[in-house]
Amino acid sequence: MDDQPIEALQKRLEQLRSEIHYHNYRYHVLDAPVISDYEYDRLVMELRQIESEHPEWVRPDSPTQRAGAPALDKFIKTKHPAPILSLANAFNADDVRAWYERIVKLDERVASAAYVVEPKIDGLTVVLHYRNGIFVQGATRGDGETGEDITENLRTVRALPLRIPVDLRAQAAPAYLVVRGEVFIAVKDFEALNQRLEAAGEKTYLNPRNTAAGSLRQLDPGLTAGRPLKLLTYAIVASDGILPDTQWGCLSYLKSLGFPVPESVLCPNLEVAIEAHGKLASQRDQMAYEMDGAVIKVNDLMLAADLGTVGKDPRGALAFKFPAQEVTTVLLDVGVNVGRTGVLTPYAMLQAVEIGGVIVRQATLHNFDYIAEKDIRVGDRVAVKRAGDVIPYVIGPIVDVRSGLEKVFAPPDTCPACGQAAERLEGEVAWYCVNSACPAQIIRNLEHFVSRGAMDIVGLGIRIVEQLVDAGLVQDVADLYTLQREELLRLEGFADKKVDNLLASISDSRNRPLARLITALGIRGVGEVLAVDLARYYPDVDALARASVADLQMIEGVGPNTAQAVVDWFARPSNRLVLDKLRRAGVWPTSAGASAPASGGEVFAGATFVITGTLPGFSREEAAEYIRERGGKVTDSVSKKTSYLVLGENPGSKLEKARMLGVAIIDEEKLRQLGAGA
Repeated sequence: MDDQPIEALQKRLEQLRSEIHYHNYRYHVLDAPVISDYEYDRLVMELRQIESEHPEWVRPDSPTQRAGAPALDKFIKTKHPAPILSLANAFNADDVRAWYERIVKLDERVASAAYVVEPKIDGLTVVLHYRNGIFVQGATRGDGETGEDITENLRTVRALPLRIPVDLRAQAAPAYLVVRGEVFIAVKDFEALNQRLEAAGEKTYLNPRNTAAGSLRQLDPGLTAGRPLKLLTYAIVASDGILPDTQWGCLSYLKSLGFPVPESVLCPNLEVAIEAHGKLASQRDQMAYEMDGAVIKVNDLMLAADLGTVGKDPRGALAFKFPAQEVTTVLLDVGVNVGRTGVLTPYAMLQAVEIGGVIVRQATLHNFDYIAEKDIRVGDRVAVKRAGDVIPYVIGPIVDVRSGLEKVFAPPDTCPACGQAAERLEGEVAWYCVNSACPAQIIRNLEHFVSRGAMDIVGLGIRIVEQLVDAGLVQDVADLYTLQREELLRLEGFADKKVDNLLASISDSRNRPLARLITALGIRGVGEVLAVDLARYYPDVDALARASVADLQMIEGVGPNTAQAVVDWFARPSNRLVLDKLRRAGVWPTSAGASAPASGGEVFAGATFVITGTLPGFSREEAAEYIRERGGKVTDSVSKKTSYLVLGENPGSKLEKARMLGVAIIDEEKLRQLGAGA
């Protein structure tokens, strides 16, 4: 930064101070931040860097010289018995080692010190006062020196002990004790709260941290009591008793008094502490609460005190942040994808932002109802989250920073790929394009058509499907049956044997039963099981195409939406064109329909089977076909309606569930006996 002109650097310094003050106000006072913690930390890092290079520019009112923000006027202000400090941040292992090198130069005892690693809970810091074992006052951190008295609200937090020790048989509490902790809302509780608010038509919240902070700052404690607030404690601020001399001992002592404490790790040296941080980061998505890092603390509390502070940060502790999971950025536009089944799915086109070490430019918006319910508009600054390997998604807009230029998004009434009208069935959130010749669906349609559960065309994987489409040889599924040998030989990677095998496999698929073809058509809501039922009722595809919604609903398991989807599919001229091409290509299987059972008879009529494990003489698909030919149904999950569990080698959890429900368990030999009518 020294390369910048002094004037420019000073201007940037003032800009950073102004921005950080503003964001502190929104975060600590209004509980309505407009940027993520990750973005805030980066601003503070940049400010600290400038001030470290030019210490003569540091002023008492700099954000680096205080821990938080002023107390709210609506609460009584209370002075803390000792400063409630913030923590310096590290973003990688090198930052942590650099911190260690700094403090070991100050005190050689650091070289042999142990460390405690605690989760950095994303909640609201509170300071709890006890006199003669009775909870008498609770406050927010405020600016680190003075906080807000929220005693009555804290009394509603069930995890907070109103008297210590909770177990009266334990060692008596000191006459005066002040404890520091964090109030938060667990992830599941937050989701349940939002669901209740949404059902009641009330405003939902963006994240658990803001919700917890807002709940503690309610003027009416009754409102706070209705929120699922939890507490974890991790430090003793002041006491007139004899206290443990280590952080690990402090946590144990707090626990003995009845305070909830976080799951922490005692580490013999710094490298083990860094490893503990990595393990905690890997468990992040499984934790009950949100955390944005781990806190590494020198275990020896006397050593930590002797190390002192730098600004408002204690030298003996460090916040080792996780890669950000949630940031804010600008929604540039809303795009629409078309899936294999024709579902139109909106996605966010974002101003590029880094989340968890990955540059994100797109995120899911779930569905069009989600956009409307959250009032997400093009041009909004939005909160975006990416947890683990989950696809990034937009949480919602930051309404407070709207300029008025944002635009409300309207769902398209036509498919963006083919231009045909989109439709939405009553009771469903999704919009659909039901044109099977839609160019956006063709590759996925082909992939489904040739799959094992459908026409089972061996050797025709997704890469070859893409190659055929890119070469213009296939524009719908029926075109597979008119492929010419000479055309295929001109494609990269195709030699005589490969072409012959592929054409033979395509030709063999003409002999697949009607149920397979119905499955392969990709009609929304029609899977393998329902396709078998339809093939029993209708002798060919023409007969199925003539069925009405009422006719279809007479079949067990066919609801109004699925029946409507079948009728709509056959009503599309483009779909009928594909069927005509399949008929001309000789892909037109027939069945005897409901009036005449298959060759194996109907010995399994009314019975439902589930298959688990590996069978010696059947593949999974062959066993299912064997059962269906004899009138039985095959489903994926065990329930009270399951008649038989067909058991093979290395079964999964289905076996245990079948035993619990009392389902009959048979092997392959018994299946064949039953199928033969024995």
